Amino acid sequence: MTTKEGFAVAPRALIAGNWKMNMDRVSSEVLASALAQNVGSVAVDLAVCPPSVYLSPVSVVLGSSGVALGGQDCHTAQNGAHTGDVSPEMLADLGCTYVIVGHSERRADHGEDDAAVRAKAEAARRAGLIPIVCVGETEAERDAGKALDVVESQVRGSVPEGLTGATLVVAYEPVWAIGTGRTPTADDVAAVHAHIRKVLGDLCGDAANVRLLYGGSVKPGNAKELMSVANVNGALVGGASLKAEDFLGIAKATP
Repeated sequence: MTTKEGFAVAPRALIAGNWKMNMDRVSSEVLASALAQNVGSVAVDLAVCPPSVYLSPVSVVLGSSGVALGGQDCHTAQNGAHTGDVSPEMLADLGCTYVIVGHSERRADHGEDDAAVRAKAEAARRAGLIPIVCVGETEAERDAGKALDVVESQVRGSVPEGLTGATLVVAYEPVWAIGTGRTPTADDVAAVHAHIRKVLGDLCGDAANVRLLYGGSVKPGNAKELMSVANVNGALVGGASLKAEDFLGIAKATP
């Protein structure tokens, strides 16, 4: 297994929870409260991305706890005739720090391509948000030996040039591992993250400080191994972020 290396000082790890289309208002508040009360027990940054309709009540519960708030998606426009959409400025107004863009479920369900993801990332920066840009290959692409090529193409197409470690997070989520219980090997994750880091070197001069998250069936039982891989600076967590014990367990297992 590959271990952490390559940084004089590694970026502080970020464990971000993507609640997707789950929870109701009360359960969202209960979960947020549990995280706010226990954030002091972990040595990483925590963020949660609730459904947009629960951002406001969750923000109130989190208060000044240090648990950051994020959106699950945003439109490229600041305002206008875009029924059902949410602008990055609206997210910022609710206290968000982050916004996820380019998640594979958005790419698949809404036909979003790299250009659309890049435009959303640029809009997020316009509003002062930090985009969490998601990339990852399908099972067929991995089986065909194209994982690195696919991920490189997505990074180059989706990440705006000139961003830094303070303004960008990239999440590698192999599509075939999301919600399936399957995970790539530590060596596979290391290879992809090293390649992403190299590609980011062409796009931003601060590539070494950009946090690279791994996502895809991360849980307390495998977090220590995955979070110890070189160039892995945290996780984008789906199902396991819906239970405080599991989410905090992942955070506590992160070096």
